[in-house]
Amino acid sequence: MSAFDFSKDYILEDHIVRLRPLQIEDVSNLLQIANETEIWKYSFIKGDGVENLTKYIQETIQNRANKKEYPFVVIDKRTNEFAGCTRLSDINFSLQATRLGYTWYGEKFRGTGLNKHCKYLLFEFAFNQMKMERIGLAAYAENTRSINAMKSVGCVEEGKFRGIFPSENNKKRSDSILFSILKEEWTTSKKDILKSKLISF
Repeated sequence: MSAFDFSKDYILEDHIVRLRPLQIEDVSNLLQIANETEIWKYSFIKGDGVENLTKYIQETIQNRANKKEYPFVVIDKRTNEFAGCTRLSDINFSLQATRLGYTWYGEKFRGTGLNKHCKYLLFEFAFNQMKMERIGLAAYAENTRSINAMKSVGCVEEGKFRGIFPSENNKKRSDSILFSILKEEWTTSKKDILKSKLISF
């Protein structure tokens, strides 16, 4: 049985990054980043502008209260700046499975090693604290940056949902590329491989 408590404020951190539960007050902390239009290019839920971002954060906080999601804000400890956010969603303790997604970072934080540190902490948290056996991830088929990032942290491509998303211009449908990582493969090999890629300074 998982000892996970939705009402508890879990803090995940190492020397590079700190993840703490997302709060409504983070609208002001994230607004500048959220207004980078490229962030929402491959998202059917938009978070740009005060109104959209407030709704975006309110909904995931409510889903946390309903024990469906657990969202985090991401802080780069090297500069003490808010870098973006991410969440665990579709949490199912009966199946011991969850999804990791809704991840976005400001442009200046991409390619800095931040994402690998976040994923390492989140994988450890989901497998050890939440007692999950499977973490699923997904991305628009056109979102090559996210797809490459998932592969780089050890996720395994397992298929796609055809035409599940409205496309960027709403003129056609887009596929979702599906990935996952299992606890057994994480503990036997993928944890050490990802750890070797982390920035040590």
